[in-house]
Amino acid sequence: MSELMRLVSPEWLDSNFPCMAACPLHTEAGRYVALIEEGRYKEAYHVARRPNPFASICGRICAAPCEPACRRGKLDQPIAIRALKRFVCERYGVESMVDLDKLKEVFGRTVKKNGIKVAVIGGGPAGFSCAHDLALLGYDVTVFEAQSVAGGMLRLGVPEYRLPRELIRLEVNTILSLGVELKLNSAVGRDFTISDLRQRGYKAIFVAIGAHKSRDLTIPGIELDGVFRAVDFLLNVNLGYRVELGKKVVVIGGGNVAIDVARTAARQEKLDVGHVTEVAEALDVARSAVRFGAKEVHLVCLEDWHEMPATKEEIAEALEEHIHIHPRKGPSRILGRNGKVVGFETVECISVFDEHRRFNPRFAPASEHTIDADTVIMAIGQTSDLSWIRPEDGIAITPRNTINVDPATLVTSAPGVFAGGDVSFGPRNAVDAIANGKKAAQSIHTYIMGEGENNVGLAFHDRTIDIIVDDARAYSRSWGFEKAKRVPIPALPMDRRIGVAQVEIGYSEDSARRESSRCLHCWVNTIFESRGEENGTECILCGGCADICPESCIELIALDRLEADETLTQELEKEYDIVIRGDNDAVRGAVMIKDEDLCIRCGLCAKRCPVGCITMEGYHASETLHVH
Repeated sequence: MSELMRLVSPEWLDSNFPCMAACPLHTEAGRYVALIEEGRYKEAYHVARRPNPFASICGRICAAPCEPACRRGKLDQPIAIRALKRFVCERYGVESMVDLDKLKEVFGRTVKKNGIKVAVIGGGPAGFSCAHDLALLGYDVTVFEAQSVAGGMLRLGVPEYRLPRELIRLEVNTILSLGVELKLNSAVGRDFTISDLRQRGYKAIFVAIGAHKSRDLTIPGIELDGVFRAVDFLLNVNLGYRVELGKKVVVIGGGNVAIDVARTAARQEKLDVGHVTEVAEALDVARSAVRFGAKEVHLVCLEDWHEMPATKEEIAEALEEHIHIHPRKGPSRILGRNGKVVGFETVECISVFDEHRRFNPRFAPASEHTIDADTVIMAIGQTSDLSWIRPEDGIAITPRNTINVDPATLVTSAPGVFAGGDVSFGPRNAVDAIANGKKAAQSIHTYIMGEGENNVGLAFHDRTIDIIVDDARAYSRSWGFEKAKRVPIPALPMDRRIGVAQVEIGYSEDSARRESSRCLHCWVNTIFESRGEENGTECILCGGCADICPESCIELIALDRLEADETLTQELEKEYDIVIRGDNDAVRGAVMIKDEDLCIRCGLCAKRCPVGCITMEGYHASETLHVH
């Protein structure tokens, strides 16, 4: 086994590690999927956990940007990467361990404190991810959370049927076990200011307060009793307060939050201790089992089916749960009687965006339609409350009401103050917030180690990948892996989807290994050598590799038939000593051409080669940050 250090381009990363390149955390998903196939679950968990302090949570609610990038999707359907992460986390994650010694196994080191204080404002995924990484670097981190519970929108916005509250508590407690201090009911602007934190000796501050303020509509009837804002509704539900909805509910919006609101509103009021998950206990369910049931739930959105920002899976599950979705409908007015909501009037939406792809809805005249309603919940977007920022803080705000930061480093206009997550970029997925928290930790570390210099941009401009080349002569794949169909993720039957019972159940061991066996091993490359290493023989141009290839992605081309542009011609001559001279009869020899997009990494070409000129080599990637 040899080690190489190589500067790589984004194109190389996309080609060899597409799922890793698509993940904001650069999780080496293909590697843990392959380890699951081999039954090496503990190692698989370590690969999933090292870059992600909320791996167990992401195994349940991550938007999984890695899956659309998965090359298997070009063949049939992508690998169920998120569900496989949940599988290994249930065996070795916080669900099964909460002590610091287990984290030592993941990171291979103990935490040594340096006595330097850093403040994190906001106890959500961005804030706690930053605190996690800073604690591992030895800093004394204090997290200030405005609410009475930790977790941010994971706790206050994500319904319990998608994310058990006990799992959030375990993830947070694991981070606190690194020595992180948590102060609840501590809101910036109300209980302390940026100046206060500086006076208390905090060398750097990370602002990650999220976007907990719902956007409003400006339509008649907005003031009626029975009109709710999505964030306020979910916050009250998730804090255990009872909200009277009536029998008919209308949700306005087409994003995932709107779907969450609609599905939460549709859950029936019933306590069933028998539906306790592997994480939550009966008592936890009983305390949080305030159910909000409605006989009829409608979701109204401007977008057509293919334009809705919610994921296809979320939409499909909502339809399964009998949510009535009305696409291409815009809000006209909320109807009321005696100060209470009685209906919602819609108007047909002709188009959502103009010719420049800017949000500019157009509506059809005289197309009004009324839906009976007892409650109307607006889920049209979220923003941050930045009223706490004082002029002396020196923190610049963008026209979009977000904190202005350098996206590469999360540096704000105020010395020593960093910001990330929804407060800087608007509402996004949890995995993006986690990535921001980790980036902020590295920037803060660079800032403090640089004795207060606020320019840390250089720390993120030079990235390399450590590449370990495996000797993969014994490389083999399970028979028929390229034809295997995606294994459906088990889900709770419709008649049991009540209250906080989780909809997704998760893979069994057999299902997980069958699904992981479908992976195409993108990080494995077919290496063609003109001379075999074992016996010194040269390629005999038998064409056996091309004949056996099941995807017909290998061709043996005579040089006199090869055409190439000037750039490729120069590269072939300089890098590979191949000279192309058109159709000159004096030219002898051939080149091997392989289509990487079609290759399924079956390894048959290497097995077929009679002289050992073809090998399969796998690359393990880990991103390294160079700080200057």
